[in-house]
Amino acid sequence: MVDIVICLGIEGTAEKTGVGIVDGDGKILAMAGSQLYPEKGGIHPRIAAEHHAEWIPKLIPQAIEEAGLNYSDLDLISFSQGPGLGPALRIVATSARSLALSLNKPIIGVNHCIGHVEVGKLDTGAVNPVSLYVSGGNSQVIAFESGRYRIFGETLDIAIGNCLDQFGRETGLGHPGGPVVEKLAKNGSYIDLPYVVKGMDFSFSGLLSAALRQHQKGTDIEDICFSLQETAFAMLVEVTERALSHTQKDEVMLCGGVSANSRLREMLKTMSEEHGAKFYMPEMKLCGDNGVMIAWLGLLMCREFGPMDLSDTGIIQRFRTDEVDIPWIDNTKSYLKLSDDLIAKGAESNIIKSSYMGQNAVIKARIPKNYRIPEIDNKIRKSRCKLEAKLLSDAKRVGVRTPILYDVDLAEKSILMEEIDGIMLKEVIDENLAFKVGCEISKLHSADIIHGDITSSNIMLSDEDLVFLDFGLGRYSDLDEDKAVDLLVLKKSLQSIDYEKAIAYFDCVLKGYGDSKVINNISDIEKRGRYTH
Repeated sequence: MVDIVICLGIEGTAEKTGVGIVDGDGKILAMAGSQLYPEKGGIHPRIAAEHHAEWIPKLIPQAIEEAGLNYSDLDLISFSQGPGLGPALRIVATSARSLALSLNKPIIGVNHCIGHVEVGKLDTGAVNPVSLYVSGGNSQVIAFESGRYRIFGETLDIAIGNCLDQFGRETGLGHPGGPVVEKLAKNGSYIDLPYVVKGMDFSFSGLLSAALRQHQKGTDIEDICFSLQETAFAMLVEVTERALSHTQKDEVMLCGGVSANSRLREMLKTMSEEHGAKFYMPEMKLCGDNGVMIAWLGLLMCREFGPMDLSDTGIIQRFRTDEVDIPWIDNTKSYLKLSDDLIAKGAESNIIKSSYMGQNAVIKARIPKNYRIPEIDNKIRKSRCKLEAKLLSDAKRVGVRTPILYDVDLAEKSILMEEIDGIMLKEVIDENLAFKVGCEISKLHSADIIHGDITSSNIMLSDEDLVFLDFGLGRYSDLDEDKAVDLLVLKKSLQSIDYEKAIAYFDCVLKGYGDSKVINNISDIEKRGRYTH
């Protein structure tokens, strides 16, 4: 343990330059910043770097003066090591090294994304939340499991902030696009746009393209903004809800620059309340990129690991959230509490005890989601209910055991089915069972059945059989990429059980699965994730 009392943090992963000073108790002593507003287009990495180079030397003395300190009072220099724009990160790292060397102070580089989560916890008092982190370059659902922050869901292409900004630029609304879209959306009505959730991940590029096509057709801009915002945010909240259901934590936190959107805050708060979870959001000045979050995380990291050697302070442009050990979190969970009539409260549905002709049964009831507008909610619930019934039957035809389907009520968006007496895979998984899981998934994919949500909570072991549950996100596809995404959902789920063993388990899954064409797509999809800032 290293006794560090006062840390100065430097942030500059994209267009915002920030310097913050925090003491060992988490008290914010200073917060200074400047933001680049491009004349046209998006953020150019070189111009962002020039902005940092101009402002960091101005902001450091400004922060020192605000804190009422001398430079000699500083104990540590912290900087955002990544992820971010390469040229911008290099200016930040060079500035931090120069300051540390000139003052003869220790230095540490930290992960920008984790900085958002930790400063959010510091400000709100949240202990162990599921966090939705949304910004210009990142869209991630993050929760702590097995010693690290795990990414339970993320964008497969562009981030939500990038999506809104691109829409603003292409339609002449300006940059940043989010605030203008939010304002125009208040006077809009719904038009149908694609809703793309793939397992625990989401995709915004198709939604953006569809919104731009509507603009080219002359559709009212207010209607496009309303529909773009409602659709994109519903996707984000749904995946957060699924992570909350999977982890059974009882806290949800919103962080990152897109947190400024009041509609997103409202939707996430509504979802949290529907699950009996507490909702948190840090004050707005701490949601955007800032030096305080870098200083605070620097303190936390240095206490555990000590400062870095200068040779280790190079930038990491694609710095993954789940690459950092986090030993300071107590993972004692406060679990969500269910009412007596519920077997489970999932992201999609409530599972209610029932019976059918003397047999134990359950009703999977897709209850309305109040965070979604009715037009989106009704469309999703009806289509998924109808499709799930068909997928359950078709899965049986290829030899995969699923619950017996007794009845479908499309008016109520509910399914009556067999109750499975068994134990969840996450409680008993070993390498042998993992191999069998791979074999069963291969059967589904051979029939072009995409489960859509293959997690260790949606597979049960019953009478030595593996039973696949919850095809609520399922669909049909012959694309190798869609099958790879299906497997990737399982990989992330296994990592949340036991990260050390997850690699071995997933290797066994792939051995059982056997199709190298699909398997080769997995790493390509993982590399596509947006970790630019």
